[in-house]
Amino acid sequence: MKKIRLITDGSCLGNPGPGGWACILKYNEHVKEMYGYEPQTTNNRMELTAAVRGLRALKEPCEVTVVTDSEYVKNGITKWVAGWKRNGWKTSTKEPVKNKELWEELDRETARHKAQWQWTKGHADDAENNRCDELAQAAARQQIRKP
Repeated sequence: MKKIRLITDGSCLGNPGPGGWACILKYNEHVKEMYGYEPQTTNNRMELTAAVRGLRALKEPCEVTVVTDSEYVKNGITKWVAGWKRNGWKTSTKEPVKNKELWEELDRETARHKAQWQWTKGHADDAENNRCDELAQAAARQQIRKP
C-alpha cells in the first residue's frame, strides 16, 4: 500500500461567506496541490471539503496520514461519526448533524483507505499547514479552482 501524507485546510471570508479549501498530497518526492472555492459557505464546510477532495483524489486504497488543523474534522471522523450513524445522523442532543452530506462523503472516502488523523496547530510553525492555509485563503479571495 502506498503511504500518503495529506495536509488539508479550509478558509472562509466571513462565516458564512466566500470560502476556499486546499489540500496537499505527498507521496515520496511527488507533491500535488489542489484547491477550490464555494461562493457562499462556512469554514467547517471548507475544512470537510478539503479532506474529502484529498482522499477522493487517491485512485487506489492507500495508507494515509491526514493532517488537519480542524479539531471539528479530526474529532468528527475519529470520535463522533460512528455515534451519528447509529443515531440516524442525530447528535447526542437529538439535533440533525450539520453538514451531514459532507460527513457521509468523508466517512465513505476514509473507509477506502487505512487512515490516521493527525491534528496540527493552525497558523503556527507547521510549514505544510501554512502552505495549505495560503492556498485556501487565495482560493476564497480570488474564487479560483485547481483540480
